[in-house]
Amino acid sequence: TEGYRVESYTDGASALKGLTLHPPHLAIFDIKMPRMDGMELLRRLRQKSDLPVIFLTSKDDEIDELFGLKMGADDFITKPFSQRLLIERVKAILRRSNARNQPLSTGTSSTSSLKRGDLVMDQERHTCTWKDKPVILTVTEFLILQTLAQRPGVVKSRDALMDAAYSDQV
Repeated sequence: TEGYRVESYTDGASALKGLTLHPPHLAIFDIKMPRMDGMELLRRLRQKSDLPVIFLTSKDDEIDELFGLKMGADDFITKPFSQRLLIERVKAILRRSNARNQPLSTGTSSTSSLKRGDLVMDQERHTCTWKDKPVILTVTEFLILQTLAQRPGVVKSRDALMDAAYSDQV
């Protein structure tokens, strides 16, 4: 789990809707999905966003991998796979992308931003910047920092920080 928040969808159409409403830092999906396959989902995502995408699929033909990468996937992993390798690839892609996606929908910036000096936290998208540079945080780190930033100058015990960090996580 590595502290990442994970959303799952049962088919490509619901994935597109979910990714549009709640843009993540990265998406992992299969080529074979009901209602909309992974290639079509990627094509539609690329019309609106540079969201990093990893295909995790049982399709191991070279042509599928080449096509997926040419369409804009950032990585292509075939099943069976190593969970540790997948996690490291996710970390590498997030480092390269600076964990900042363009929003899928057009609209104004989030009203849920928390600003403290040079620190800006988007509480809706769970992103953070310091002096306009992205800061990559795990969910736990984000929640602890958010708790501290919400009430600057107030001393919090370790237990209070842990409660804040782990109360919403599954």
